Amino acid sequence: MTGSPSGSNSGLDWPGLMRAGLCGLGLKPDEFWNLTPAELWLMLGPAAGEMPMGKSRLDELSRSFPDLERELDIGADDG
Repeated sequence: MTGSPSGSNSGLDWPGLMRAGLCGLGLKPDEFWNLTPAELWLMLGPAAGEMPMGKSRLDELSRSFPDLERELDIGADDG
């Protein structure tokens, strides 16, 4: 979960996740923000429900929004 939600429209319930991490699990703020979503989900246990995005969803998004290959002009002579 590296980073903070300020200004993001990620669709995640940040206040709820922070309450669960800070109050429910007793994490310190820096511990919470250094977790990945998967780590927090594992720590919350079965009550957390299904993980929001699994491999199949990630694969689907990767197909829908592929990384574009860019040609890099590495080592080109500027002169």
